[in-house]
Amino acid sequence: MSITSVAVYCASSDGSSPRWREALADLGRTIARGGMTLVYGGGSVGMMGAVADAALAEGGKVIGVIPRAMVEAERAHRGVSDMRIVETMHQRKALMVELSSAFVAAPGGFGTLDELFETITWAQLGFHGKPIGLLDTDGFYGGLLAFLDSTVAAGFIQPRFRALVRSAGDAGGLLDELRRAQPVQGAGWARVPG
Repeated sequence: MSITSVAVYCASSDGSSPRWREALADLGRTIARGGMTLVYGGGSVGMMGAVADAALAEGGKVIGVIPRAMVEAERAHRGVSDMRIVETMHQRKALMVELSSAFVAAPGGFGTLDELFETITWAQLGFHGKPIGLLDTDGFYGGLLAFLDSTVAAGFIQPRFRALVRSAGDAGGLLDELRRAQPVQGAGWARVPG
């Protein structure tokens, strides 16, 4: 699958490990060096700042998408020339999906998980056929991946939909996984775009 733009869902905080910030910087560099566009939440702080700064330092194209009410709280990145200011979080998520050909959730909290699960749900329903991955730095998402497997065993998620979520511990490995991904056939009730 060809990937031209990657939405990165990540935190506006740094978290407790410097390894996560390093992983986000590596992801930003890898996206830019691969000639892909970074699409992200538009902030200049925390993990958002790390991924954007690294992509910009490599000369990459970066699109920020931020709700007007969060411009100050997340400190909208002044180095991003293509900043899309929207009114709501729903508009932010919808525009990020529209602008991106793949999705990566990095270590983060409720906001990151909200973006991730809405994107997965839309893929399950057939609203998009774009690949989704977890940047599982130092096993951050191990518990979540195990939980997803338990929902399959419990009969709540079909194995074909569980396969929508790919993971790898580093940026290069994850982007390779996403390139190998194929849209799920027969997803939801909507037709998956080819």
